[in-house]
Amino acid sequence: MSAALPPRTDSLGLARPKTASVAPVAADAVTIPDLATLPLQQLTSMRQAGEEILTCYRVLKKSGLNLVGEVLRDSLNAGQTFYELDHYPPDDVYDTDSHAQYYYHAHRSEVGEHGHFHAFLRPKGMPAGVAPIEYTATDPWPQGDEALSHLIAIAMDAYGYPTGLFTVNRWVTAEAWYPAEQVILMLDHFVIDHAFPSWPVNRWISAMFVLYRPHIEALLLHRDRMIWDWAERHPGQDVFEDRVLDLTSFLPISVEEMVAELDRLIAIKA
Repeated sequence: MSAALPPRTDSLGLARPKTASVAPVAADAVTIPDLATLPLQQLTSMRQAGEEILTCYRVLKKSGLNLVGEVLRDSLNAGQTFYELDHYPPDDVYDTDSHAQYYYHAHRSEVGEHGHFHAFLRPKGMPAGVAPIEYTATDPWPQGDEALSHLIAIAMDAYGYPTGLFTVNRWVTAEAWYPAEQVILMLDHFVIDHAFPSWPVNRWISAMFVLYRPHIEALLLHRDRMIWDWAERHPGQDVFEDRVLDLTSFLPISVEEMVAELDRLIAIKA
């Protein structure tokens, strides 16, 4: 059962989450992709996604709203307390066509987050031929349509803007574990194409997968390297259930800086 948050409020007008019971392990540095090596077509698609994100910011700001506030709105309007680790919205956001899914929650205030989004894909939306790895797990992994894959987490600040992308160990999200190369094939399938709980939030999170596609790929590959390196250094343990290993890769981000860099590269290549 989740513990109630302390009464202190931040710029979102929300109670801040208390320190997580398990401090995240600092992941080794992730190699930042060299965007200059990407083809012009991909750079242009990424820039269009960046414009979509900035548009979502603009329309929300005009009404005094933000991404995180939109996801929490129904719960807070109903007079509910914002609890750490609870999912917002309570039953997650799910697209029945793409089988993409996400939720927002909070438990990492010690690293400067307000909270973060977790994004997943369920098996019915996955490309043909993918499957969880063969592994003797000490805790049963989900099966069938429950064998979802965690794609990426998006860290948010107290103003409702993204500050980082990261991946986590299996126990954190109770997923089935697909190899990074297969998760990368799933990325194009993450689309939330409806208006619950917020049209701008769903367009924003879908566009983040396009704007940061090279970075998400790098994070996933680093995730696997860290997992298997950890397993080698801790023989006899189930690496996927090791509570000491939480964070498996992380990159700080700035949408505005990313858009500016894309403008510079597109101008050179065009």
